[in-house]
Amino acid sequence: NARLSPRSERRFRRFKVFVGPIFRRLDLVCVPSSEDGERWKNLGVTPSRIHPVGNIKYDVSNQPRSSAELQRFMETGIDTTRPILFGGSTHRGEEKILTDVFCALRSEFPNLFLVLAPRHAERAREVESELRSRSLRSVRRSVADQAGQSSDCLLIDTTGELPSWYKVATVVFIGKSLTAHGGQNPVEAISAGKPVLFGPHMENFADLVKQLIAEGGALCIQNSQELMEQSRRLLRDPAEREKLAVNALRVIQPHREAAVRTATLIEKISARRSL
Repeated sequence: NARLSPRSERRFRRFKVFVGPIFRRLDLVCVPSSEDGERWKNLGVTPSRIHPVGNIKYDVSNQPRSSAELQRFMETGIDTTRPILFGGSTHRGEEKILTDVFCALRSEFPNLFLVLAPRHAERAREVESELRSRSLRSVRRSVADQAGQSSDCLLIDTTGELPSWYKVATVVFIGKSLTAHGGQNPVEAISAGKPVLFGPHMENFADLVKQLIAEGGALCIQNSQELMEQSRRLLRDPAEREKLAVNALRVIQPHREAAVRTATLIEKISARRSL
């Protein structure tokens, strides 16, 4: 996708006399949104060659649980009918916050289970230490073997499995948004049909976050206290969880098949060039 932020546009415009002739030679510019298209046009791209196709990063489809995924869940011994608080792509400090929230919520939800997926799997030992300090029994995904019944937390220390694991969640917190800046991609959790919460630092997904909040498709929390309060509310209210999930899916729906639309346009360009 030819995403172009307002900041990048301003930088390019300082050198428009140099970059303008180059941009005018572009045959095709596939952009995530019409706003991006306007910015490219301002820099000299021929308007007829600009095509809003949606954001490929948000082009994630939700597939039913495969037999391999079901086997993966069974291997850990987790009862997926339990309420599950999920921390996705967390960064340093966020695991402690989620652990505090989890411990506080268990007085009302004694069957609550915690899943933590650190953004950097090599931090697994550090996170394990945090869990032990709270007397919580944890098991790593890489060594899990029918351990879910006797553990309080599953620590995902493998890569490439996060979209699958989101499917077992009840409530999802998106990492790198409370103790770090930038945020992680919430679309995988949304595509899994899960209600999502995140902190105030989702700068890398600012446009999407703004739309999600406006459409009632996500909750932005400012601190650990709000995370606990909103998690409690969602755990209590299945209808509210469903409402958030449905609204969020509606927001990302226009981006579905963005990759297909992009590929089709590239094929057309290639076909013309080969004539």
